[in-house]
Amino acid sequence: MIQKKRKICFIITSFIHYSRNLLILKELNNRDDVDLHIVIAGAVLLPKYASKYANIKDMLERDGFKNIYEIHFNLEGSSTITQAKTAGLAVIEFSTFFHYWKPDLVVLRGDRYEGLAVAMSAAYLNIPVAHIEGGDVSGTIDESVRHAITKLSHIHFATNEPARERIIRMGEDPEYVFNFGSPEIEIIHNIAKNKNNNIDLSQTGSGYNINLGDDYLMVMYHPVTSELKNLKSNTKILLDTIYEFNIPTIWFWPNYDAGSEEISHEIRIFKDEVVDHKIKFMRYLPPYKFLAILKDARCFVGNSSAGIKECSYLGIPVVNIGKRQNNRLSSENVVHVEHNKEDIKKAINNQIKKRRYPLSDIYYSPDTSKNIAEKLATIDLYIQKSFRD
Repeated sequence: MIQKKRKICFIITSFIHYSRNLLILKELNNRDDVDLHIVIAGAVLLPKYASKYANIKDMLERDGFKNIYEIHFNLEGSSTITQAKTAGLAVIEFSTFFHYWKPDLVVLRGDRYEGLAVAMSAAYLNIPVAHIEGGDVSGTIDESVRHAITKLSHIHFATNEPARERIIRMGEDPEYVFNFGSPEIEIIHNIAKNKNNNIDLSQTGSGYNINLGDDYLMVMYHPVTSELKNLKSNTKILLDTIYEFNIPTIWFWPNYDAGSEEISHEIRIFKDEVVDHKIKFMRYLPPYKFLAILKDARCFVGNSSAGIKECSYLGIPVVNIGKRQNNRLSSENVVHVEHNKEDIKKAINNQIKKRRYPLSDIYYSPDTSKNIAEKLATIDLYIQKSFRD
């Protein structure tokens, strides 16, 4: 008797999620018992976030993936009302897709509003949901969304032990809650010894021409959706601080959340008015190029989870600003500061002097992607959830 392949639908709504899940996708794609389908949707399809490297469908096809589908639903703008309405449209579009394609299992990652729409749509259509990176705590509405996705999901892949224990305390079945480590750390583990001298940043981005052989900072600064009132002034503080350091810097544009346009606006003003800066503004780099550059950064500045997770394993000094990553499990390489120019400047100075911290394995386990793919392909699926006391 020929065994039916499990039809798994993997959702990608941001470039960083493609980067972080690449090895899981490859493991699933290589399995004989999995029929893999990949949905690219939302902000990852918006032309305004494109760059030389940022055509997600081309990248997936070059990496050998097939059965790729596009779902469009984003409204123009980055206000809270457009984000809320976009999430509503996403429910409609994902529901239609799932209804006709009827996957056996839907897989998603993280805490974005599109993920909540995915989980809600699949749950109402009696399709089991697997969630990667649940159980973390952090700042902003992302934490609420993350926990809501957990309660709509059937299989859970936490990236650290405190998160796994937290998911179980939320009433989830312990037999369906796993901690196989963080998939992105496994990618870093695989490329940690690679050199970045074959990466040419002159062909993408704008601003200062970075020499990767010199010391450089890396900045990733995203909006905090519950603190939009001060977003422009806080962005200007960070731009002014980095400018005054006069150190070559790679600065990535913000992700697509409420408030991203406010940050982008301040960056554009800075680019128009300041001509002697040493900042290279970037849209996106493929996984291995991004991580190869990250691992040689002198200091990481901003409020991205990359500073908490990826940088912990690399021992990179991090200055984490504001509340976006509040309470996330972090290593000794992270210094937390508020949006105060002198505090940020002092913290960066101190972190630059550190050069490197001991490598941390709080997010690392061997064979992360292989173990996740194995569970996705073989674990018994169920539909009706019940709270476990």
